[in-house]
Amino acid sequence: MENPTLTRLLTRIAGEFPSRRALSVCGKFDLTYARLHELVESAASRLVSAGVNVGDVVALVFPNTVEFVIMFLAVIRARATAAPLNQAYTSDEFEFYLADSESKLLLTSKEGNVPAQAAASKLKIPHTTATLSEANAELTLSPTESESDHNSVTKLTNESTDVSLFLHTSGTTSRPKGVPLTQLNLASSVENIKSVYKLTESDSTVIVLPLFHVHGLLAGLLSSLAAGAAVALPAAGRFSASTFWSDMLQYNATWYTAVPTIHQIILDRHLGKPEPVYPKLRFIRSCSASLAPAILARLEEAFEAPVLEAYAMTEATHLMSSNPLPEDGPHKAGSVGKPVGQEMVILDENGVAQEAQTNGEVCIRGPNVTKGYKNNPEANKTAFQFGWFHTGDLGYFDSDGYLHLVGRIKELINRGGEKISPIEVDAVLLSHPDIAQAVSFGVPDDKYGEEINCAIIPREGSDIDEADVLRFCKKNLAAFKVPKKVFLTDSVPKTATGKIQRRFVAEHFLAQISTAKVPKFGA
Repeated sequence: MENPTLTRLLTRIAGEFPSRRALSVCGKFDLTYARLHELVESAASRLVSAGVNVGDVVALVFPNTVEFVIMFLAVIRARATAAPLNQAYTSDEFEFYLADSESKLLLTSKEGNVPAQAAASKLKIPHTTATLSEANAELTLSPTESESDHNSVTKLTNESTDVSLFLHTSGTTSRPKGVPLTQLNLASSVENIKSVYKLTESDSTVIVLPLFHVHGLLAGLLSSLAAGAAVALPAAGRFSASTFWSDMLQYNATWYTAVPTIHQIILDRHLGKPEPVYPKLRFIRSCSASLAPAILARLEEAFEAPVLEAYAMTEATHLMSSNPLPEDGPHKAGSVGKPVGQEMVILDENGVAQEAQTNGEVCIRGPNVTKGYKNNPEANKTAFQFGWFHTGDLGYFDSDGYLHLVGRIKELINRGGEKISPIEVDAVLLSHPDIAQAVSFGVPDDKYGEEINCAIIPREGSDIDEADVLRFCKKNLAAFKVPKKVFLTDSVPKTATGKIQRRFVAEHFLAQISTAKVPKFGA
């Protein structure tokens, strides 16, 4: 396709499947592809009439609602840049993200968002609300109800170079970096996702992840819409374990994608309170954090569907590699599969490609990869070396070409010169039947430089203690990998997207020990 854009792809699909269900709000109403297209074009023309210019950044602060989907697509149709933000941010956080993205407009639901509005007001950014009460109603944009000229948007041609999406990375050691993604990046990524999972108009999914993050936005929503498939949004505007399976059944879901944390919640609910019947799924997808082989096996056993682990990051517009569907090859527990639609190589620190079974940094290049961080020449210099984008992840290819991740380079625990992968320790901990969740992390140590600790959430009804955990670890890990201390807890700190960042976990638990030397991590 010449000048490939996500917008053109979605317009073509709306023409091919006008009467098929595109988007549902669970238990409320459905939008067909034709109706969704109509709403997006109308909203885009109203944004243009209200003064949104090509290249302007528009911040969107919504739960997972139909208004978010329409306004996101309308912003990029108007050749502006959508910057979705987590509605749980504080006013200070909103101020940073709105200023850093140079947002020109804040869009929210009619309920609004007080901290976001306070930050926007401080930065003199206008605020508009969007409401759609039912499928055939007009979308209300307030206060920009100026007469819109529908021709204002028909005159606009989307270009593959248009920056359509602006997100921040959840940096493990530094302040978040701004990642601009173009129409070409988005179009390439949805095509990669569609191809590896063979998504078609026969598919249907329920969105469980926040749409302000690439996992939910690209893998759940946009790839489905680009395939003519159906998407359902939970009525609550977010994941709800109590309605998940009834929504999946009602909307004939064929698959879902989630982070390991949510898979574990779904699994725990199944073990404690199983549903009378489960849908027949083509596959279950896991991404955004490492899925322990023990959890993968339990998911497959419980829901009788292949669990395909994938590997992704914001800078790659989500997908980098995935385990294949069963008809295309084996899926391997502990591996994130094969590269999809892009080149991938394992490099040493001198930029030399490594053989199979040899650790090095995972590096990629392809049309889905960002051209660089915004206003951050230092980060770009580090990230783009030897003609490749450097992910910051350590891994290796096995003899079948499947990628195995060892961990974030900066999160490896260096205990007296021995490098320990926290992912490996987590996997051992999670294979214990009485451990529901586990995370291992490095802490400062006078003797070894760093020592390994871990936090575990026991399974409900279990009376496992620190001694039990350490005994189990000594049986299943080399002595130097055994945690020195075990924190038993009922929760561990996670990011809004369900990711565990080990430095935050380390700070959280060490702060509980008054005598501990709390580590000072990156700024």
